[in-house]
Amino acid sequence: MRGDHIPPSYTAGMTSTHTSTGQERLVAGPVSSLPTDHGIFAIRSFTVDAVTHAVLTMGDPADCARPLVRVHSECLTGDALGSHRCDCGDQLGAALAAIAAEGHGMLVYMAEHEGRGIGLAAKLQAYALQDEGLDTVSANRALGLPDDARDYTAAAAILRELGCPRIRLLTSNPNKQEALEELGIDVVSRVRLPVADRPENSAYLTSKRLRMNHDVPPETDTEESSTQLRGVDPDVYAALAANEEVVAQLAQSQDGFIATRTGDACFVSGITDRTHLHQIRAHVGAVLVGAQTVIADDPQLTVRAVPGTDPVRVVLDPHARVPVTSTVLSTGPTPTVWLIGSEAVPSSNVGDHVRVVSLPAAATPQEIIAVIRGQVAGSILVEGGGRTVSAFLAAGALDRLFLTTAPVFIGDGVPGIRFQGSEVMAQALRTPFRRFELGEDMCTEYLLSPAAAAHSQTNPSVQDSVSVESPQPTQ
Repeated sequence: MRGDHIPPSYTAGMTSTHTSTGQERLVAGPVSSLPTDHGIFAIRSFTVDAVTHAVLTMGDPADCARPLVRVHSECLTGDALGSHRCDCGDQLGAALAAIAAEGHGMLVYMAEHEGRGIGLAAKLQAYALQDEGLDTVSANRALGLPDDARDYTAAAAILRELGCPRIRLLTSNPNKQEALEELGIDVVSRVRLPVADRPENSAYLTSKRLRMNHDVPPETDTEESSTQLRGVDPDVYAALAANEEVVAQLAQSQDGFIATRTGDACFVSGITDRTHLHQIRAHVGAVLVGAQTVIADDPQLTVRAVPGTDPVRVVLDPHARVPVTSTVLSTGPTPTVWLIGSEAVPSSNVGDHVRVVSLPAAATPQEIIAVIRGQVAGSILVEGGGRTVSAFLAAGALDRLFLTTAPVFIGDGVPGIRFQGSEVMAQALRTPFRRFELGEDMCTEYLLSPAAAAHSQTNPSVQDSVSVESPQPTQ
């Protein structure tokens, strides 16, 4: 395990007090160890102008030319209580994981930054206003409070005290970078944390991106972003980018369900699997979902957890059932293709980013793919739901399938992979496969076509595969 000892430079046992080069008075506490899920960090307190902050370090950041640093704002609801209204808890865990993966770095946990500096009581008042329909910015203003009241003077003082005036900053907030730079910290780059939006916080994060200048889409500097998932062969994504495959992805429980009987699918698999999904999106030309998935989940179908370009969104909706208020039809600029039946009458009240395309009557998966190929180049991701993925699998229209199994039993609910199978085991579908551990989940990549097997020859386990039979179409 990395970070299993505390460097001598951080083991002073006595508290030190001094006045920094600025006006703030800084008191540094003794160092102790903090075992975490991500490794053992050194932790100490820094009190600046009577406010005490916590600093976690791994390795000796001062020995690095540009250490990885997260300046994290206190968030009781997200960090301690596990709230999904914000992404603070996810960002905290991802930051510690990124620092541990690098083997050195620092997290400065800023007290009195609750609610972007307005305090816990005011933040909960803002929550109540958000429940009534205001976004996070409008709620603050309705209370007569600033959009962001945070002060980073203490953070800058701590970084200078620890010999880290030049850093790589873990954040998607350019305003945080600017604030630290105004205080004399040289931020050589921003590194975006690979944290996917949740349905509960998607609107909140969208408001911050649209109204508070937060990064979207993610940065494209792959050197500065933690995008390679451990255990996943590098050729997995490269094959999708270099070829024109049809690939499907689905996450289901151990007993084969993608959601509960009420339709709750939040979340079957973990954050690593969702990052894997965003990696696939970033390497394909189009992502296809069925109408029921859009109606039930209202997905964005964009690339947010990793660097990359958004694929063209394709909505398979033969009866034009998807409401025009759905994210994919109402929110650009990501191009969206709305596939409807030849006799369906779509609403004209959709965004300019939407292109309406007619499908042949009773179109087969192969015919649907042909229509998409006429609109979009590159690989096609069939993302959901279970019926759509199953139909493409049963029709033999897929080159590969990523099927993630999560360690959870749902009992009954919305089924995942289902198709009319064979009556004897000898005729059951068997294909070459690879498996990847994605956190607590297990992802199996099924190579369903000779082309997919050929594109994946870097893996010795599939080099002998020469042909793959597809299941018979559903009657």
